[in-house]
Amino acid sequence: MANIFETRFWVRSGIMLMAIMLVGSMAYATHLRAGNIIATRNNCNDRIFTITITVYTNTNGTSVLFGGTKLDEGDLLDFGDGSRKHLVPEIGPGKTPSGDGFSSTYEVIDAVRGIAKATYTIVHNYPGPKSYRISYREPNRNEGVLNMDQSVNTPFYLETVIVIDPFLGCNNTPNLLVPPIDRACSGVTWSHNPGAYDPDGDSLSYAFVIPFQEVDEPVLDYRDPDDEDFYIDFSTGNEQNDNTPTFNIDPITGTITWDAPEIVGEYNIAFVIIEWRKYNGVWKRLGFVRRDMQIEVIKDCINHRPDLQVPQDTCIEAKSIPALLKRIYGTDPDNDQVKIEAFSEIFNFPASQSPATRSPFPPEFRPVKATLTFGWKTDCMHVKDQPYLVIFKVSDNPSNGPSLATFKSWFITVVGPKPKWKPPVLDLAKRQTKLEWEPYACQDAEKMQIWRRVGEFPFTPDNCETGMPEFLGYELIATVPIKTGNTPVTTYTDTNGGKGLAPGAKYCYRLVAQFPVPRGGESYVSEEVCVDPILADVPVITNVSVEKTDRTGGEIRVRWTRPFEASTIQFPPPYHYDVWRAVGFARGADSVRVNSQGVFINDTTFIDKGLNTEENVYNYSITALTSGNVEVGTSAAASSVRLETISRVNEIELNWSAFVPWSNLIPQHPTHELYRGLEGTADKDFVLVANVDVTANGFTYIDQDLEDDQVYCYRVRTFGGYGNDKIDSVLVNYSQVICAQTGDSIPPCKLLPPLRSTLDFIDCNDYRSRIDTQCDRKTFSNTIFWSKPTDEECRGDISGYNVYAASKVGDTTFVKISENQKDTFYVDTRNLLSYAQCYRIAAVDRSGNIGEKSEILCIDNCPYYELPNVFTPNGDDDNEEFSAYNAREYNPCPPGEELCVPFAVAEKCARFVISVKARFYNRWGKEVYSYEGQISDEVKNIYIDWNGLDSNGNELSSAVYYYVADVTFDTVDPAKKVKTFKGWVHLIR
Repeated sequence: MANIFETRFWVRSGIMLMAIMLVGSMAYATHLRAGNIIATRNNCNDRIFTITITVYTNTNGTSVLFGGTKLDEGDLLDFGDGSRKHLVPEIGPGKTPSGDGFSSTYEVIDAVRGIAKATYTIVHNYPGPKSYRISYREPNRNEGVLNMDQSVNTPFYLETVIVIDPFLGCNNTPNLLVPPIDRACSGVTWSHNPGAYDPDGDSLSYAFVIPFQEVDEPVLDYRDPDDEDFYIDFSTGNEQNDNTPTFNIDPITGTITWDAPEIVGEYNIAFVIIEWRKYNGVWKRLGFVRRDMQIEVIKDCINHRPDLQVPQDTCIEAKSIPALLKRIYGTDPDNDQVKIEAFSEIFNFPASQSPATRSPFPPEFRPVKATLTFGWKTDCMHVKDQPYLVIFKVSDNPSNGPSLATFKSWFITVVGPKPKWKPPVLDLAKRQTKLEWEPYACQDAEKMQIWRRVGEFPFTPDNCETGMPEFLGYELIATVPIKTGNTPVTTYTDTNGGKGLAPGAKYCYRLVAQFPVPRGGESYVSEEVCVDPILADVPVITNVSVEKTDRTGGEIRVRWTRPFEASTIQFPPPYHYDVWRAVGFARGADSVRVNSQGVFINDTTFIDKGLNTEENVYNYSITALTSGNVEVGTSAAASSVRLETISRVNEIELNWSAFVPWSNLIPQHPTHELYRGLEGTADKDFVLVANVDVTANGFTYIDQDLEDDQVYCYRVRTFGGYGNDKIDSVLVNYSQVICAQTGDSIPPCKLLPPLRSTLDFIDCNDYRSRIDTQCDRKTFSNTIFWSKPTDEECRGDISGYNVYAASKVGDTTFVKISENQKDTFYVDTRNLLSYAQCYRIAAVDRSGNIGEKSEILCIDNCPYYELPNVFTPNGDDDNEEFSAYNAREYNPCPPGEELCVPFAVAEKCARFVISVKARFYNRWGKEVYSYEGQISDEVKNIYIDWNGLDSNGNELSSAVYYYVADVTFDTVDPAKKVKTFKGWVHLIR
């Protein structure tokens, strides 16, 4: 049967067979088997990388060395930055060249199989932030690779991509610990793991790719090793002989499994190890390492594969005592001796960084059941967001036949220890809490998060449950540094943003430590610490409940307690109350008093009527006054509960929220009630359809198995509390009624009213004279407005608005920058470098359908550039350079000051300039000097700064010179982007 396969294979590859015969005497004999490129950044403050090419060569029947002697022979390293390609010198027995900035190594690792390892290391300085593809190409792979054509004539190609991005931080490529050349046995499942880790702590993923012979050029006729061509009976090609073979890579661990090889020979595969880094909560793809690997399949084995018993994935607290100690067991079904090896970055840490240990080491064959003892005394420097991967390999030592191996992985996550509190101090008079904690055990952490909630919520985190779980209902109120200089930061005063803590509420706090990116990581959450309830010496609002849903006749019931802890001597009762109302979740400066006359002590309830409760959220506060109209104080503001829906086929998703001084997530009553009725059903006839455990699911519920095109109406009943025994333990409030139709696929109407912005009225002449346009301004923001549709049906269908932006006129690619915006205005605060942006708005209905985008609104800059007509480069330090008007000699405004730069300067300084190209001529029209600069370059900037020397560095004489300057401005209109300035300047010495 093997002869049948061989005939079929070589006839199919007849061209390859002829090519091998023709090149038998060529100088480039077969030699390269496998390899990869690793790049390490020498210092995060520069862009110098140490680049190492590692290859595995064939030493049987060839004397060809890794590298070359002539540039045109193709043994070239391309740094990917446009610089000249670099010739890698020959490396082999007796040849390991080294010099200034480069070095090499060579060793034979298996003389019988003809395998040697060679490395070439060189230092390279990159010009600036960018992605660079580092590649290496050498003319020949080794002969006879089965799963590609003409391997002996196929170039061997490696590549690695590095990313230099100051926003994402310092970056190095992954390292790989396990060699990329391995042996498999025909008919037996084979596995392998590259033992990759990322020195920056980035997350890694793995994927197969096709081996290359050039940049973006696959080798000829590549086939995966489990291709039908490599099997006599493909239908029974797996190890159990009951199914087709498989060949895959685990995208998380990188373990490659081939179940199972059959035809004997050499196979080459390639895969990429991709880096991912979380930036502002979003995973960003960085660079990758492409590894080219060779698998040698040998004849049928009588031997059986050994096995491993590894621990379950775990988390361990840094500095924990006792240290992590585990045993890994190796067994073999044939009772052969086995050797257990372990690969991980944690074994390679220097002694000062407490590396993990494994014993025995070096590994050795031992009788089954063999044991490897793993130990690790973790420290703070080991904390990171992603787990450490430990790869275990067990190999057997049969009396006859080749050895077989099994790989298994173990994940260890090192987390920060939980912070420890000191007793808090409550200042009742100021309604604030001074929080204090012990200096954090890991001073190399970066920040301490301070979390707060109303009322207690007992909780102990499970193993590996780090950070603040959302279901606890805590709010992040502050983040402070772990230390200032060398002094630990251990205090924070909670003033509730200067408003004071809400009267009547009992506040509880927890801490979480965060570690710096890119490694990241966080601690277990601290124990809970609580303070006594804030004095209820003002009214305490307890209810804002929607009683009737309507656009004009809506009603809200507002309730409160009297100021039962107020001083009756200072504020003698009886009290009456003013009720204040504003639109929206949060209180602004737009509140109005809604009761016409005082409500007295026996009446702490008010029903507010004539409201648009269908469309609006309202918030309320209560002011108490004595009979003599002396103000006792005002409660915190509390909003009504707002229920929103998202419609889908056969289901409706419901979400609700409220801004209130109490907590709507309390352990005493963890469920909220959801009521439903068909369209037209009275509120009182709604039926209870769900008790939603908000501590487990949050304020959301999906109502499923509904009829298509049916309108359903909903109302939610919330339960909350202040955590204060003197106030009702459970506060009950209703949302408005909201109706939605399942299966809605019709988008909402287009927004016809035009957009407008806060900059519509600005004239550029006026702009230059405004105080807030000082020359040193670095960031900008735009505010845009739109109106709700007047058509009631269209208006009622809209749930929110999407905002889209583009950077220039005519750009058809608008990027969504805000989703389901509830307001009819949007503030674009994306750290804009200028005003230049175009915007469009689209309505979103309650089913998530997006309407047609509005007309385009473009906001442009007011660019300016002016050059002087005289300068005096005579060495007196006054007017020495020919420079565009600017304010560089003036310091930025200190806090609270506005007029740092005189108006005479501020009006003329260069604004919104991207780049400048200037040429200077003498009176006979000969060019004497030229200049190019851009805003992003501190040296070759946009100001020119000509010192009166010509292009060769010679001093020019006093005279009038003429210039032409092409200035590129930052504008949304490409037609206005470039402006040419022509003029003269008098050089006086």
